[in-house]
Amino acid sequence: MLNVDTIKNGLVIDHIRAGYGPRIFQWLGLDKAKYTAALIMNVNSKRTGAKDIIKIDNILNIDYSVLGFIDPNITINEIKNEKISRKIQLSLPERVENVIRCRNPRCITMTEHYVPQVFLLVDKKKTLYRCEYCDTIVNAHSEDIITGLVI
Repeated sequence: MLNVDTIKNGLVIDHIRAGYGPRIFQWLGLDKAKYTAALIMNVNSKRTGAKDIIKIDNILNIDYSVLGFIDPNITINEIKNEKISRKIQLSLPERVENVIRCRNPRCITMTEHYVPQVFLLVDKKKTLYRCEYCDTIVNAHSEDIITGLVI
């Protein structure tokens, strides 16, 4: 039987696509945290079949747009005094900076490393982003993009 204590003040990151939880857990630095944090994987879900959940017993300042880029179906529950104080439904961000790298060898970001990697959303349904500098199109949810995230 799995028993994870209730969160007093913190966050519950829910509806993470199954298998993506460990990457988010590591990006948030929870593997080195001095407070309680739990990664629960492959939880049964009526909506998606399986999902991952991260419970954090601490208030963190997180860039929700990066989480929305990784998986726009993520829901974040902010917990205060053991009750949900706010529920946030994420979506694909219109702009991401320094989250993914452009793969075009002729892009200025490949030679001028001080130039930020900026991608703009061009097609929400197909999850396509365009490099702001060279117009290279990438699919945000292709496996090679997710595994190569800068996060």
